[in-house]
Amino acid sequence: MDRLFVNLGKNSYDILFADSFSWLSDALKEINAPKKLLVVTDSNVKKLYADEVNSILQENGYDSTVCVFDAGEENKKMDTVLGICKSCLEHKMDRKSMIIALGGGVVGDMAGFAAAMFMRGIDFIQIPTTLLSQSDSSVGGKTGIDFMENKNILGAFHQPKLVYINVGTLKTLPKEQFISGMGEVIKHGIIRDSEFFDYLEQNSSNIKKLDDKTLINMDKINCSIKAEVVEQDEKENGLRAILNFGHTIGHAVESAYNFEMTHGECVGLGMIGASYIAQKRDMIDIADLQRIERILTEYGFKTRVKLPDKEKISEFMQNDKKKTMGRLKFVLPSAIGEVVQTTNVGQTEIFDALEYISEQEKSI
Repeated sequence: MDRLFVNLGKNSYDILFADSFSWLSDALKEINAPKKLLVVTDSNVKKLYADEVNSILQENGYDSTVCVFDAGEENKKMDTVLGICKSCLEHKMDRKSMIIALGGGVVGDMAGFAAAMFMRGIDFIQIPTTLLSQSDSSVGGKTGIDFMENKNILGAFHQPKLVYINVGTLKTLPKEQFISGMGEVIKHGIIRDSEFFDYLEQNSSNIKKLDDKTLINMDKINCSIKAEVVEQDEKENGLRAILNFGHTIGHAVESAYNFEMTHGECVGLGMIGASYIAQKRDMIDIADLQRIERILTEYGFKTRVKLPDKEKISEFMQNDKKKTMGRLKFVLPSAIGEVVQTTNVGQTEIFDALEYISEQEKSI
């Protein structure tokens, strides 16, 4: 089992990397987990891993039960969070009890937000089962729900006590969800680590074959990149905003499609759009833009899609919670492994980028 320490002072925690749930009880003992636990999961993960995890907990003396909500982004809402809080009360949990988030990013957001709210905040741990949640949402303490067609517009920062990553769960992941997760993985290479970007290019075969050793190594490097950023800027007051590379356009496309495209697919399109803006500004050259598109294609991404009306996407972008003084904040690459933040991207540049990632556009 591999380990990565996230240094956030009193909010510090370990990320553990394994190929099974065999070390889960040992991990809980390390953090002195309370006996009263609520496992929160969705209807998809319930069929795969909830019974196994709950059995491990009960066999090791924990008073645990499972709370299940219907899978899907459409359930990332306040009613779901309140349902989890209801389960906490029914299980007679108190301020020393703990929630376990077992599932993908939606589960982590819902369980984490409920933990932040219940009795003004109780501990929780993340057991992410998708590549998207293992590579991104389980690390950093962001929780959130969608509201009035806007993604993650309500939420709280609430750091987990532990993240337990079992790469074995990726073997039951639908192909489109694996591709979605790779969007965030590739993003981390572009924004912060050119050597990791090289690694993803050179090891694509083993990664796509879901080789355990390669996946653990990829996840550990990936999480170390995000952890290093979060350690410097826990509440997203500066540096952490670079993690939003691809998200300004990506979130708007996701909302415009009523969440029918996966988050990672939309982030991939957003990364291409932002990279196109950077290339037109002579921040990167055409070769870098083509390299970014090539690696996304290698991992199964669509690099061109039929987009809704540009004005509709622009309207969703104006609701972006990352706006500064009324201006949209963009993260643009200045090289593979380096990005800059800016609020001076104009409407014409945005529309040109949307045109570029639309199916009608074929070349630079």
